[in-house]
Amino acid sequence: MNTGDDIQRITPGMAQYPALLKEIKGYPRELFCIGDTALLQKRCVAVVGSRRTNSYGRSVAVKISKSIASAGLVVVSGMASGIDTCAHRGALDAQGGTIAVLGCGIDICYPAENGGLKKEIEQKGLIVSEYGPGMKPKKYFFPQRNRIISGLSEVTVVAQAGNSSGALITADLAGEQGREVCAVPGNIDSSYNMGSNKLIRDGAFPLLNPADILDMLGVCCRDREEIEKLMSSSELKIYNALESTGEATIDELCMMLSKPPSYVAGMVTIMEMKGLLFSDIGKIFIAKT
Repeated sequence: MNTGDDIQRITPGMAQYPALLKEIKGYPRELFCIGDTALLQKRCVAVVGSRRTNSYGRSVAVKISKSIASAGLVVVSGMASGIDTCAHRGALDAQGGTIAVLGCGIDICYPAENGGLKKEIEQKGLIVSEYGPGMKPKKYFFPQRNRIISGLSEVTVVAQAGNSSGALITADLAGEQGREVCAVPGNIDSSYNMGSNKLIRDGAFPLLNPADILDMLGVCCRDREEIEKLMSSSELKIYNALESTGEATIDELCMMLSKPPSYVAGMVTIMEMKGLLFSDIGKIFIAKT
């Protein structure tokens, strides 16, 4: 449903509403969106952290987000200054997908300094808010916003967080939602890293390399030549069909290949065992960087 000025309104009964988000307690009854709503159907990873950060945290956020986006996954963050900005920037620099979840009306840019970034995400990614046009930011909107960031994502990564960072709320929410939480370890003498280091102490997965996330999600890191050596000519046809569409169900693959379901399902199973494909919510995807 369009509400003007390229704003779309999505409700839980609509096909565009993300299935993963609907699993969380208190999921939004409506989402206002500007940009590519198809990103809501893709696999997402949240990359979050403090507004107050240092060069180490900013570098880590960009590097992790580039790796995630280059693998065909979507980077989700909150478009705040600091780590969030770097997360979106890394995804955009990798020409990948990114979703910014706002704690204010969909048409408002907060912080104002991210006006250029918001416009770029509107054109190349997706802006999301449960608050309609004109709703000014309020302090309690941001913790509410954080449940959407984690709710859209299979994994939440805290790139860098101090003791009082709102990113710790996002990590707690992800844990409550049954999602994986990762944190990047940092200098124990730096206040910038106190929150993220404590997450690791309390059980978060210590992220030592961006590839750890891809391994966690079953996304392989091989180049095209190496991948093709693993496939028969029949498997390559399925791989090429998926590469052209981005995702497909078994029935859709049957139509594309003019093959019966038993044949396609068997081939897909073999390719999953080889680490070439993965399935999620009834759809088949390529596992690649």
